Amino acid sequence: MLKDFERKTEDKDVLKAETKALREQLTAQQQLLMEAKLPVIVLIEGWAAAGKGSLIKELISEIDPRFYSVVSPVIGPEKEERYPFLYPFFSAIPENGKITFLDSGWMESAVRKFLRHEITRKEYQRRIRQVNEFERQLRDGGYLVLKIFLHIDKKEQFERLRNLAEHPETEWRVTDEDIWQHKEYKRFQDTYEAFMEDTGDLLPWHVLDGKNRKGAVRDAMALLTGQIQEGLDAGRYVGEPFDEEFPMKEMPHLSEVDLSLTIEDDEYKKELKKLQKRLSELHNIIYRKKIPVILCYEGWDAAGKGGNIRRVAYPLDPRGFDVRPIASPLPHELNRQYLWRFWTRLPRTGHICIFDRTWYGRVMVERLEGFCGEKDWQRAYNEINEFERQLTDWGAVVIKFWIHIDPETQLARFTDRQNTPEKQWKITDEDWRNREKWPQYEVAVDEMLQKTSTKNAPWYIIESNDKKYARIRTLKIIVKALEEACENRFEEMMD
Repeated sequence: MLKDFERKTEDKDVLKAETKALREQLTAQQQLLMEAKLPVIVLIEGWAAAGKGSLIKELISEIDPRFYSVVSPVIGPEKEERYPFLYPFFSAIPENGKITFLDSGWMESAVRKFLRHEITRKEYQRRIRQVNEFERQLRDGGYLVLKIFLHIDKKEQFERLRNLAEHPETEWRVTDEDIWQHKEYKRFQDTYEAFMEDTGDLLPWHVLDGKNRKGAVRDAMALLTGQIQEGLDAGRYVGEPFDEEFPMKEMPHLSEVDLSLTIEDDEYKKELKKLQKRLSELHNIIYRKKIPVILCYEGWDAAGKGGNIRRVAYPLDPRGFDVRPIASPLPHELNRQYLWRFWTRLPRTGHICIFDRTWYGRVMVERLEGFCGEKDWQRAYNEINEFERQLTDWGAVVIKFWIHIDPETQLARFTDRQNTPEKQWKITDEDWRNREKWPQYEVAVDEMLQKTSTKNAPWYIIESNDKKYARIRTLKIIVKALEEACENRFEEMMD
């Protein structure tokens, strides 16, 4: 692909006229994009000094600044990064109707870390898989994604780097990383080609001639306007549901769960003190070992999620955890791929994040209330399994709780809330409406548990007719999982 790249000579006047026409077309398309609510991502990869920044400058020159953003993700040493591989790229995706231009992205990040020996070949292959999952999720969610690689040969790169380095006002632009890439040009070329082969089946790569700067601008304009026009003509794409095999944990149906389990007050107090003390100790250990922890709470209204979360959070150092209550998405969240608002709330390594409601709203409330299409929620089971696998690949401990009660217990708690002035804020008309749909929700929850309780991110059904029993059971599960994670991390360090 890069080795066999052929350059062509062109008439300057024709090139200029074509570029002008394409600029005018792009200017006209920006309002149509907004009206059609089509989001666009333009990924510009390529060699150091190939002109990526200059190309982006030309592409945005006639676009209203309100319609685009330019993002240059920092590609730092692996040991200094505190978030998953895809975090900076998923965080950068645009709202509907807008364009994001990425000045280097997931290709450069993966390739550089691999060639610097900061990640193993196994991890590198894992990141290629994650890239394919990311790009497919974007496409299936209606995003237009254009991937461009700006190519120059080794001799051209040398001349450009030398010219930059010889002038005081531009020498800062030549980094040690750029010089290293030039010295390792052949290795980079082979790895770039392999990466494009491995990630080009779904969304193709387009290699442009970086030596012909004006020609590259025209070609990039043609690709961008062409893809936008295809999207406008075809309408927003909706991906088809599909299945991938994940190692699953067998789950019972909600109707099979024994909700009669209870705990005596004396035993509850004793166990609570012991487990909270151990959780506090483990919090220090996971911080030192830089293990991220993600605790997910779902469950019936009035099941006791809030009280359960408070008992888990109490022994934790407040500097090392966050509780993320998830409500209905805000407009800027609703206008992006649905996982975006969770990617942007992930904890750093060594920290704990507790989600009070989660991404599973996609296959429950959004499914049942018609907030997304049938294909969207059916596709989400696999997308969520991929997301959680990416988190555990990163090293996160992911534990998911369904806090379970029966309808009679819920009714008693609703009534108590309604009749107790200091609790009335806890009960809403929406709670009563959701209660009327209990049978439909139970079907949806059962399907969710069966399809997304993977061995790397399992579900636990917590019997919560007795709230105290539920709290102790939850704490035991968390403590055991963190102890195992700390032990596994020690074994990895010793290998």
